[in-house]
Amino acid sequence: MSALKIKKGDRVVILSGKDKGKHGEVTKSMPKEGKVIVSGVNVATRHRKPSQANPQGGLERVEAPMHVSKVAIEDPKTGKATRVRFEVRDGKKVRVAAKSGELING
Repeated sequence: MSALKIKKGDRVVILSGKDKGKHGEVTKSMPKEGKVIVSGVNVATRHRKPSQANPQGGLERVEAPMHVSKVAIEDPKTGKATRVRFEVRDGKKVRVAAKSGELING
């Protein structure tokens, strides 16, 4: 898998699946697997047996990883999905929103 254009801390829009249209922040990026974890999105429920660490047991909600092709960077200007382009500005390589030309922080 090549380097991802989406990094930890980026605001993203979900493009497909049960959470389509939702917005969230990337909490973890896994470039080797080509996956990201987005806060509040793709929440899976795990049934946990009681243990010493968790004597109550019960249901545990976990944010599952999703493929990077299902998310797109949120345009800082419009709040909609956009592609990412790289440019050299002031001698530094920076990420730029393709739709608005706005600089993506990070």
